Amino acid sequence: MNDGKEWQLALPEFLLEAEMLLAKSEECLSHLHLIRNDNDAIDCMKSSLAKLSQKADAMALRPICEFSRHIQDLISNAACPLQLHDQALSALQECLTLLAWQLELIDSKTGQLGLDDSEQVALIATVSQQIPQNGARYKAQQRLPHTP
Repeated sequence: MNDGKEWQLALPEFLLEAEMLLAKSEECLSHLHLIRNDNDAIDCMKSSLAKLSQKADAMALRPICEFSRHIQDLISNAACPLQLHDQALSALQECLTLLAWQLELIDSKTGQLGLDDSEQVALIATVSQQIPQNGARYKAQQRLPHTP
């Protein structure tokens, strides 16, 4: 989708929706700083990140789509989702900050997001260390595409 007039017309709406979804995720995260065991805040954050991933996928913004999905997956697969500690919440905040920054870097004419995935990979690794996962060890680094 990210070519020509169609892309340029769809981008402002996408950015507005993406910013609202990120703001909602940040609001949920702030709430979790106050009330650690709030399942509604966790569900809200998962839902917002899943919607952001879907919207980014529809816009062919693969780095944003996959990064949001990985964050959501880590929260969904948490062994103890209602016991997020300060370091886990801080790592999640760093992820949301990176997502916001990446939205700013989308080229409005081409739809390209020129970046490597090293910061995403590092943050996913940090979050997976801070939020123990159910079952086999979650290997998000292997699921993120590596850019040459």
